[in-house]
Amino acid sequence: MNKKAVIFGEMLWDCFPDKQLPGGAPMNVALHLQHLGITTTFISKIGSDSLGADLLSFVQKNGLNGDFVQRDTAHETSRVVVDNSDKENIKYEIVKPVAWDFMEWNTAIQEKVDEADVFVFGSLAARSSQSQNTLFRLLETSTLKVLDINLRPPHYSTKVLERLLKNTDVLKINEDELEILIEMSALDKNEEKALSAIVDRYELQLVCMTKGSAGAIIYDGREFYRHPGYQVDVEDTVGSGDAFLSGFISQYLKGNHPNKILDFACALGALVATQKGGTPRYDTDQITAIQDNNS
Repeated sequence: MNKKAVIFGEMLWDCFPDKQLPGGAPMNVALHLQHLGITTTFISKIGSDSLGADLLSFVQKNGLNGDFVQRDTAHETSRVVVDNSDKENIKYEIVKPVAWDFMEWNTAIQEKVDEADVFVFGSLAARSSQSQNTLFRLLETSTLKVLDINLRPPHYSTKVLERLLKNTDVLKINEDELEILIEMSALDKNEEKALSAIVDRYELQLVCMTKGSAGAIIYDGREFYRHPGYQVDVEDTVGSGDAFLSGFISQYLKGNHPNKILDFACALGALVATQKGGTPRYDTDQITAIQDNNS
């Protein structure tokens, strides 16, 4: 049976020194999941401006339904200034306020969440009260809830993060975000002990931590699973973590073993890192080729 996903969060333009590219972690995840054969609903908000129209056209041309992308006449479409001078450490300046800070709840989007196999959300869309309230209302569901914590200082607070984590089944973080959670919750600085404490404290099904070019870890409350990652020639790392998460979700929904989940997700993340932008076009043969070439 075809799986269904709902993604909630920002869609925007990544403004590089020489060009603008469509972006935003939730939008990237939505596009990748749709591309991987999962029927995906994307909930966001754009301004009533040309940037918004162009973004909507982009997602629709890439096969994503835009019916649940809301329009805002009072606030502009989101832009993010990207500093990619260091390919391994991309920096972002996120403009505020923008349209996706004002996403509104309605029964139609709640029904989509309740009917889905997975609901994916992040912390950035909870930085402003209206979208935050909408998100917490949507989280009152029995659907599997996946938090891509995606911490972007100064756009989060300890109070909101605690509440998000308490409404999470599966947590995806990176190494820097683990350090923040260790500091925030006074956890042991040992990586495995910290991940174990997070799973126990928030009663998670599992946590997945990405480690950039060094791969990723899954901890399911019983055992740690590790993947060393795939070594590729990096064009840029924009969106590679989003691709990883999409690969992770697609395999998790199939009920695959953690090792198989990590292998596929790491390969997809590596593939995206070899190309420019967060949502390059690809086919499954390219993912398989990375797996085969590194086996």
